[in-house]
Amino acid sequence: MGDVLAGIHATWEFTPDAVLIRFERGIRAPRLYQTLRERRVPYEALTSVNLAPGRRGTVVLHAVPRAGADPLMEAAAGQLKEGSDPYRLVLPADRETLAEYYADELRALLGPETGEPADSFLVEPPGGPLHFKAYDGKASFEDGRVSFRWFWTGASSAKWKAGDQSFAVRELSGVEWRSPDVFDGYLRLLPRARDGEPRPAQPDQDPASVVFGLGYGPVHESLPFAAAVLAAVRNGGGAPVPVAVPVGAGRRDPADIADRIRHLGELHQAGLVTDEEFTAKKAELLAEL
Repeated sequence: MGDVLAGIHATWEFTPDAVLIRFERGIRAPRLYQTLRERRVPYEALTSVNLAPGRRGTVVLHAVPRAGADPLMEAAAGQLKEGSDPYRLVLPADRETLAEYYADELRALLGPETGEPADSFLVEPPGGPLHFKAYDGKASFEDGRVSFRWFWTGASSAKWKAGDQSFAVRELSGVEWRSPDVFDGYLRLLPRARDGEPRPAQPDQDPASVVFGLGYGPVHESLPFAAAVLAAVRNGGGAPVPVAVPVGAGRRDPADIADRIRHLGELHQAGLVTDEEFTAKKAELLAEL
């Protein structure tokens, strides 16, 4: 089609084989849009196109992605708020006729396979931030590894006992993201199943999880992160290897080490850490200086 349709907070450009969505980065644009910046959505990644009245004198052109086509929407699992849905283009009501034209044009490009789940991701994962702060730790994704570094002010004693964690993509079978907009949001890695190894029921006790909280793990940071990891998992593979690997490379800030030892001592005094565990972990932390 080769045309451009400009809406509120986004512009859709229709190329021969895809719709190129460019998001505004103004202060009024949803934060997720600002993070995504631009996305190329092949027409084969769509299952339907709808046009409906919006709020305050607007209409909404909504392209619905196929199941399994977009890692961002797969990670979101239906939890995104309507105003943050990257497949919605909001237009002034006086452009309804033009929007209906493009909706019809898009529908004509959808083939019979669009009614079936996609066999693989057809939309590139977001190139957003590969790190964010959760309530109990910092999550980072680099060189095929997801790492959690615990904060002494938020991490549970179970996570402190386990130590900082690092997971290779090939060790994982998936990612579970629960929006920080709900009370008990979290990001949980799903290591490949290992016989006889139970998983903690609660994310705050699971070293393969970070938990969110007020002001922590916001959608525009944690969801693109989850989508990038999920895409890497689906595109990776390989045999499972030991799941949790303590992170010990490089020297750390002595003040940070001191805070960790202080918190470890508090856990020890409270009876949550044994004498042996306290001695071993303290020696481990001192070795990082």
